[in-house]
Amino acid sequence: MPGIDWVEAVSENLCPGHLPESLVRLRERGVTVVPHGVALGLGGAERPDAGRLTALAERAQALGSPLVTEHIAFVRAGGPLTASQRLEAGHLLPVPRTRDALDVLCENVRIAQDSLPVPLAVENIAALVSWPDEEMTEGQFLYELADRTGVRLLIDVANLHTNHVNRGEDPAEALGELPLEAIAYVHVAGGFERDGVWHDSHAHPVAQPVLDILTDLASRVAPPGVLLERDENFPAAEELEGEVAAIRAAVEKGRVSGRASVGDEAAPSVRPAPPVSASATPARAARDETDADRAARQRLALAQTALLSALVAGTPAPEGFDRVRLGVQARALAGKRADVVAKVAPELPVILGAGYRPAFLEYAQRRPMTGGYRRDALDFAERLLRDGRPRDDDARRELREWWLEREGPVPRSERSGVRWARATRRVLLRRRAA
Repeated sequence: MPGIDWVEAVSENLCPGHLPESLVRLRERGVTVVPHGVALGLGGAERPDAGRLTALAERAQALGSPLVTEHIAFVRAGGPLTASQRLEAGHLLPVPRTRDALDVLCENVRIAQDSLPVPLAVENIAALVSWPDEEMTEGQFLYELADRTGVRLLIDVANLHTNHVNRGEDPAEALGELPLEAIAYVHVAGGFERDGVWHDSHAHPVAQPVLDILTDLASRVAPPGVLLERDENFPAAEELEGEVAAIRAAVEKGRVSGRASVGDEAAPSVRPAPPVSASATPARAARDETDADRAARQRLALAQTALLSALVAGTPAPEGFDRVRLGVQARALAGKRADVVAKVAPELPVILGAGYRPAFLEYAQRRPMTGGYRRDALDFAERLLRDGRPRDDDARRELREWWLEREGPVPRSERSGVRWARATRRVLLRRRAA
């Protein structure tokens, strides 16, 4: 496809020593690849995990990237700060726009900046739920974050639209409060509305209101880069090219509108900004934690754990939250878990057939995710086996073999006869799937 200067790749899906051939080819063509992290949890109460930061840095170096990006979100809660079980959301959840949350986020961002070899940009997220008693608007929250840390902003205009539909927030007001000079680049994505709730799917065409917000942004500042996020359900090439053309047209419309308002200035560009050095936007270094810092982290930890527990473990909704909206979010999280586990462990839907999804959703209501999706798949299979399921003897035997292959305390036997039997079962499973 002509005119594509750069792409993103989800950081957690990459292995630096074994990059996909597609990314290798893109790099050879001079296409910039930016690692986009989804699991760091910079908005969580705990300090960023050193191992995750190291992994993000390794991917930036392996790809020769000019910057890395992450999200203003929390993705896990519980643990030592709350003396409770650690819970994983498997999804990006909103940070309360409070002083406590802002102080913790700023310190976490500084820690990340100190650990990364290139500048960091952080993205505003879409949300289905609102925190009660928030102290700032999204624009004010992002402005203070950028001002206090020097971090760059990845502005997702689709997420601004999502928050407009779901939480009644004005995208124009948010744009008017942003430090536009801090924008690293812009995301555009598709979604759909169901029962008055907008779902940011990254799997549907870009809606016109999202393009209108992009036009508004482009009338205010030249976006250094614009990226179409499409994660699945890829359309035909001509339809994808049409979406890219519509994005370019929206930027051009904003450029013309902006020039008409302020006079003849340099036109916005949809090409990414040139690489910058880490010293281009100096940030205050991370500092030793004080008693006040630790108290803020604990208050935030308790609040986030209560919310996440209500979403994934069925505990009562925290005071002030919309219980109906929490139910929508909880169902969405369980559905996403089922979808991702089916991708991580594609044998499970094959073995269980039509019973996979209802069985997993039943399991998800009782068992919150405490590790990654691979761990979730193994725990799900173990729970079924302990319950004597599936009822079909052959399916239960196949599930047990699948679980033993991956969960056993020692490697499976490498004798030729045993290897041949396992290979035969895998072939039969693939044929059944086809």
